[in-house]
Amino acid sequence: MGVLLALTFLVPLGLTLGSQTREEAIADAARRSSLVTGALAVSVEPEVVTRAIEASGADPQTQPVVHGLDVDSSAGRADPGQLERARSEGRSLVVDIDGGVLRLDPVVLGERTAVVEVFVPDAALDAGAGNRWLLLAGVAVALVGAAVLVVDRVAARTVEATRGLVKAALAVGDGDLGVRVEPNGPREVAAAGQAFNRMAERLVAARTEERELVADLSHRLRTPLTVLRLDAEALESDDTSVGSFSQAELDHRRGIRRIRQAIVTLEGEIDVLIKTTRKTVATEAVPAMCDVSEVVRDRMVFWAALAGDQNRPHRVSGAQLRIPAPVPRAELAAALDAVIGNVFRYTPQGTAFEVAVSRRDGYVAIRIDDAGPGIANPDRALRRGTSDQGSTGLGLDIAKRVALQANGSVSIDRAHLGGASVVMLLADPEATPRQVSRFGLVGRMARESREPKASGRRWPRQRPTDG
Repeated sequence: MGVLLALTFLVPLGLTLGSQTREEAIADAARRSSLVTGALAVSVEPEVVTRAIEASGADPQTQPVVHGLDVDSSAGRADPGQLERARSEGRSLVVDIDGGVLRLDPVVLGERTAVVEVFVPDAALDAGAGNRWLLLAGVAVALVGAAVLVVDRVAARTVEATRGLVKAALAVGDGDLGVRVEPNGPREVAAAGQAFNRMAERLVAARTEERELVADLSHRLRTPLTVLRLDAEALESDDTSVGSFSQAELDHRRGIRRIRQAIVTLEGEIDVLIKTTRKTVATEAVPAMCDVSEVVRDRMVFWAALAGDQNRPHRVSGAQLRIPAPVPRAELAAALDAVIGNVFRYTPQGTAFEVAVSRRDGYVAIRIDDAGPGIANPDRALRRGTSDQGSTGLGLDIAKRVALQANGSVSIDRAHLGGASVVMLLADPEATPRQVSRFGLVGRMARESREPKASGRRWPRQRPTDG
């Protein structure tokens, strides 16, 4: 673009300078011709005319030549037709010939008309053309270089400012709301940076207000929870190890125990919720790690007691070894409680269920199977706030959010027990990065064609152990 602009400006300038040089050369010829025409006005004597011709210049090639007098005109280049045209028109003529141009000036001398001829060679018409175009080319190069330098600096500032804005936007997208940009670059990009900073401040304020609201609502739950705890403490003993009790009395005491355990658990969860939501966004810690097996074992202690009261067969498998996951312990426990709670809520008493943990291919899988009626529309069940059972529809969404926080997912399938199978996939932080096959897609397809067909389930079931 800069080259085109330079050419658009300099080429007409060069042509104009060339035309000016030509006009100056013809004007110089007119000056030399005027010396001779002035002498002819005074006298037509050959000696006078010859002295005027010699005074006009020392170059014989460009000295004026007088036609129509007793003066040697053999050096003239004009043909009779051109001379006659100048006499008949009675005005100065500029005629192009080979090697240059002729200026013909008619002079009326009584009954006859003389013509003064001055030759201007091409060398005089194009004097300095090479140097002129060379100079203009240098100017063009200098202009283009300066334009490129200026544009490069402006573009570099723009690109640098844009990259900073993109990097900050990606950081905010990853959850770092404390990042800000330094507005710089062109006015539009600087305005975008200022708008980004205002947006980030609003996000921080909105998130802080949201967390404070959650903390306030959680704190308000403490009053009725305290009443429940006091009422539970006022109930009779829940000890079933001393004495002889009927089945109804056993069920009654176990119910009291579950109520007290649920109240303690709920108080702990509310305390964690309040402490967590009181943190400001700027001081949030990096996502915590937890042991999946430990969380599964801990929550199954709670659910096993309720399963025993409802005569539900249950199993836990794969939870013997330490298996880390990049999620806070409380959130993973809440997700497990949400999914297992659905089993107790939507399946009849006596329905078996199974919790299995496995680790493979860079992921940790937590599978909750049941022998109930299953889930007719898995896609609908995973939508937030949607439920076919009249509930809030947030149980599976809690599990889904926890899985997404760990770069995983949640899926629903048919369990081997006959009911629903909910699988939570969590990224394994200790997994070795997978090596890309050098054979690419073709080699992988060929290899898979030689392998036996899989059963369709990604996570193999381990031998269960009775819970």
